[in-house]
Amino acid sequence: MEMINAVGRRKAAVARVYLSVGKGNVTVNGKDVKEYITVPQHLNSALAPLALTQTDDKYDVKVNVYGGGVKGQAGAIQLGIARALLEIDPEFRAILKPAKMLTRDAREVERKKPGQPKARKRFQFSKR
Repeated sequence: MEMINAVGRRKAAVARVYLSVGKGNVTVNGKDVKEYITVPQHLNSALAPLALTQTDDKYDVKVNVYGGGVKGQAGAIQLGIARALLEIDPEFRAILKPAKMLTRDAREVERKKPGQPKARKRFQFSKR
């Protein structure tokens, strides 16, 4: 098996994931994943597809990620890994689909409207 690649997106983040047979090394933008994602909650969510399918020691993962923040990037990595695992073994769908790891979270930040302080917040109304 050669290298399998997949793309994951979340908010403004885009992650290109490359999976190859190995010992379970995960690198993100040239750094170790624990060095790149320091928040344990985000780290666990990013590597959840590997843990769920019990393949965390079978494949090496190389990720190029850009855009967004830490949480968005972790979500993008999660989707990318899940899609790559599905290319390797279609039977992983039965595990990943109920865990909602194959769904692209389409929620984006709503734009700020003119004449308002934020997207939905209004300035205080004065009758007189």
